[in-house]
Amino acid sequence: MGLSVLLYINTLNHDYTLDDAIVITDNMFTQEGIKGIPGILSHDTFYGFFKEEKNLVSGGRYRPLTQVQFAIEKQIFGDHPRWMHLFNILWYAALSLVVFQFLKHLLRPRFKKHHVIIAFAASLLFIAHPIHTEAVANIKGRDEILALLLSLASLIVIMKDHCNWKNLISSGVLFFLACMSKENAFTFLPIGVLSFYFFSKLKIKDFLIRMIPMFIAAVLFIIVRTAVIGFEFGGEPPSEMMNNPFIKVVDGKYLFYTGAEKMASIFYCLLKYIGLLIFPHPLTHDYYPAQISVRSISNWQVILSFMVYGAMLVWALLGIRKKDLGSYCILFFLGGISLVANILFPVGTNLSERFLFGPSIAFCLAIAFYGQRLLSNRKIFFSLIAVICLLYSYKTITRNVVWKDNLSLFTTDVKVSNNSAKALNAAGGDLGTKAILPEFASKKNEMLLQSVNYLDRAIEIHPNYKNAHLLKGNSHFYLEEFDKAIFSYQNALNLDGSYEEASKNLGIAYREGGKYHGEIKGDLNKSIQYLEKAKDYLPQDFETLRLLGVANGVSGNQNQAIAYFEQALQLQPKDLNLLNNLRTAYQILGNEEKAQYFLAKAKEIDPNAGN
Repeated sequence: MGLSVLLYINTLNHDYTLDDAIVITDNMFTQEGIKGIPGILSHDTFYGFFKEEKNLVSGGRYRPLTQVQFAIEKQIFGDHPRWMHLFNILWYAALSLVVFQFLKHLLRPRFKKHHVIIAFAASLLFIAHPIHTEAVANIKGRDEILALLLSLASLIVIMKDHCNWKNLISSGVLFFLACMSKENAFTFLPIGVLSFYFFSKLKIKDFLIRMIPMFIAAVLFIIVRTAVIGFEFGGEPPSEMMNNPFIKVVDGKYLFYTGAEKMASIFYCLLKYIGLLIFPHPLTHDYYPAQISVRSISNWQVILSFMVYGAMLVWALLGIRKKDLGSYCILFFLGGISLVANILFPVGTNLSERFLFGPSIAFCLAIAFYGQRLLSNRKIFFSLIAVICLLYSYKTITRNVVWKDNLSLFTTDVKVSNNSAKALNAAGGDLGTKAILPEFASKKNEMLLQSVNYLDRAIEIHPNYKNAHLLKGNSHFYLEEFDKAIFSYQNALNLDGSYEEASKNLGIAYREGGKYHGEIKGDLNKSIQYLEKAKDYLPQDFETLRLLGVANGVSGNQNQAIAYFEQALQLQPKDLNLLNNLRTAYQILGNEEKAQYFLAKAKEIDPNAGN
């Protein structure tokens, strides 16, 4: 447990990052604290963020346990993320102990002399493995931690030699909570069966009876989940590239992968998973299109993956009857990634490092077991484990630093995920947002230009990426390149005519562009043209109406100026500058009575007005 804390203690001062916005900072239920718990329990996990009833990701998501925790922590500790990071570390420390206990119980019946050594070594490897940084350093990753912890705990209580009804009830409750944390807990039903079969001395009938509470808990969860968000797993594949990794762009057209291309890409990713377990570098949070590009069956990496997984499957099948530990590890790993491999149903992304969180136990167990077998000398064996753990620990600690905040994460990972439209969009968007903050004043233009570069690349990969067009428009706006901003916002609206944010920003860009052309360039005709367009998008915007009044007044069209000033006055009836503008306009028209009327209105607000 101590190693877990030491490895992740440098995350305590980190901010919220990545998907924390969806479940914490921008989730209306979590932000309500304890009052939001009924909403969390009665809606899809993403509803509090998107505020829409429909399932916005394939199959929907129902993971209320961790979100309830976040709501309680928000109620008690407020908005600072330090406490949530601390609880992630503590839960991970608890998980490290549970992993050790699980492996110890698992191995004891067959490896009485070495079960503690193997379990301890495997647990150390698991704790230190850098592939876990996303789950621990990102607060939202607590769903992975709790799902694994509770699933293993539910197996531990029924692995005991003397298993009574209290153990059975505890197992069912723990597994139900595991499912309420994240749906991938379901993989521990077959893993649990395998664990008993390979290592227990119980007869098949007896250990299946012990697992009945877990199966009942799984069914109960499905009933609850279905009642809340409906029953949908998979369905029609989404046509949006960011929700479907099996879409390609060919000559500007969006096409679904062929069956062969999809299978080839899946097996490429499966090989990538093994590579990340063995050599976890470089790491990134993002493998979205087109970071993993379309693959063909003839690709050498795909062929290698077929061979590797074919060999693993043969090994696993041949070892089942002999109850070979290698066979168990392979089946554990395959079972663990089965729900996230895009084979049974789409999961929305090619692969993700957090998907290896549970399956990595099988890898660590295999390394520890075969390492101990090959290196009978304990000093040499533990020296090897120590070296691996030191290397893993260094990578874990340095990787944690990247998770400090979104700007750090996005601008670091985009260098790895340099073909991911989503990573490029995230980096470009966050650079644009942060560039206007006072602390980045000296780097403002540099950050905005880099933002535009990243967003241009995102749009090149995914031309219909409306959010990238919007964010690019924002960066051009902050650079005071109003014509370019207008063009980008129009592109976003061409893709989605109901895109409210793009419509609003387009109006603002026209308004500020009109102001720029009038005040800086002295082009009143273009200024009025832009401001009239701004009014189309922002009909009740005070500043747009005021500027239209000023521009028309300077152009000599006092009647039109007065019309706009009076519309603006309805929005802000006590604005002194507006009252003075109206007074001046009426004076120019020779209507002294009206001019004095507005002077009197101004003096009601400020007795010194007009002096």
